[in-house]
Amino acid sequence: MSALRRRSGTRSWTRASSAALLAVALAAGGTAYAGDDIETLTARQIAEKAREALTGAESVHITSKGDLREPGSPNELDLALDRSGNCAGTVSMGDEGSVEIIKRGETVWMKPDAAFWKNQVPGGGDTVKEIVGDRYLRGTTDNGLLRGMTEVCDLDTFIDRLTGVPTSDVDLTKGTKTEVDGVDAIPLSGNLAGRTITLYVATEGEPYPVRLVVTSAGAAKATVDFSDYDKPVPTATPPAGESVDLSTLLG
Repeated sequence: MSALRRRSGTRSWTRASSAALLAVALAAGGTAYAGDDIETLTARQIAEKAREALTGAESVHITSKGDLREPGSPNELDLALDRSGNCAGTVSMGDEGSVEIIKRGETVWMKPDAAFWKNQVPGGGDTVKEIVGDRYLRGTTDNGLLRGMTEVCDLDTFIDRLTGVPTSDVDLTKGTKTEVDGVDAIPLSGNLAGRTITLYVATEGEPYPVRLVVTSAGAAKATVDFSDYDKPVPTATPPAGESVDLSTLLG
């Protein structure tokens, strides 16, 4: 299993690119007033309300699909995550493989597919897949492979990347209220590097971001949906018989 050990420092699968794009739509500036009807506010004031709502959330379910890729960023994501670093869901890198991830505290369960093993353990992926079978790998974030994989689980890290992107010079345009998966929302649009980024902000209750759409040359390139704000991350974990201890696998 030396190949797996050597690759344990593999690049982390983060949401850096999606966070940067979301930051465009959440460009801070101006003052949003809590008592105002969100529909009467300017685009930048709505963006500020959305930023405050997002940074105040304890958990969220994020699903994304499409071309948000930078080196190391997911191609598809379906993940519930919270501020404690707990998560449950699936991360996909397209042809490079996908992984089911569950993280509770410092313990991680990870079930990669065959394409993941082939790309992450060159020359040994088939052997590892044969040993692990349809079971999860189990370990802690003390292991570099698991720690890198589960960086995607930290809501605080996501928000830190988001709020750390300078966007004060991005012009925002407010559109007409529409409906996104049954939620009334106001679209805010801005441009970055030839792409149009549109963020939909809920108009009822907390002004949470509910959808991010990236288009280029008039065609949709990616969609990110945000739902289940403040709902607990599922706590179910695989039974012992359905997992393999990573430290044992590494010998």
